[in-house]
Amino acid sequence: MHVTRALRATALAILAGVAIAGQARADATASVAVAPQYDTAHVYVAPDEFDRFVASLIATFGGKASKQGTFTVTPTPSSTLSQLVMTPAGTFSVFGFKTPVPYPFGAERTGYLVTDLDAAVGVARASGADVIVAPFADAIGRDAIIQFPGGIDTQLYWHTTPPSLPPLRSIPDNRVYLSPDRADAFVHSFLAFSHGTLVSDDAQAPGIEIGRPGETYRRIRLTSAFGRMVVLVTDGHLPFPYGREIAGYEVADLADTLAKAKAAGATVLVDPFVAGPHIAAMVQFPGGYIAEIHALGGKVR
Repeated sequence: MHVTRALRATALAILAGVAIAGQARADATASVAVAPQYDTAHVYVAPDEFDRFVASLIATFGGKASKQGTFTVTPTPSSTLSQLVMTPAGTFSVFGFKTPVPYPFGAERTGYLVTDLDAAVGVARASGADVIVAPFADAIGRDAIIQFPGGIDTQLYWHTTPPSLPPLRSIPDNRVYLSPDRADAFVHSFLAFSHGTLVSDDAQAPGIEIGRPGETYRRIRLTSAFGRMVVLVTDGHLPFPYGREIAGYEVADLADTLAKAKAAGATVLVDPFVAGPHIAAMVQFPGGYIAEIHALGGKVR
């Protein structure tokens, strides 16, 4: 009888363990994305360029900025100016560090708002990403930094009070440059993490898109609840400024947007060119931030 009870207890313990393991696997594959307007480009500028940069973004794309403040946004002592810039074409987290920037901050390209930080870290690990900064608390929530195959760093964040931002007029492209050796591993990992979809994989994309007219390269487009992504697979033989941009922004009228950008102190590094259905240009804003800006259709003017 005691043996029967012991066996029954063991069986129940095994079933409970299986249930817990099953729930852990479910949690590790759950979607943790919120929406593209909460996925921000991380821009680090010198403090004396901070206000000019923020003003140039708003003059170029429209929108508004949050109240500027000085915060500690890392798990180790540091101090930075920080401001959120919300435009119809994309959201920006701007940092102007007054102290040296602790490693590995500054290398992350974007910040992704997630529904649950611990669950998101679990999903990241399950998808093959490394957690290079373990979860830590900040003034308004919690954060972590993950690294996808190919060395692509992304910050995950969660707010104690959920933020509320309007949908974007156009969703920016997160532009990721990778080698042929790591591109497929990155795509596999990111799609598993984001519950995303492969939109296209073009092995003969026009090279003019990466500053090499007359040639071709591989371009992969992905989409998920985190937004859009373009993976540019190259041999690394890239003329400046290609590879320095982290995002591409869609606007209604490229010529008008470039005129606004130049009036706000930005420099057009690559004049407008046609690539498939897009007309695009490369722009450098005050403070050094480089962006691709494009519009659908139209002609070079």
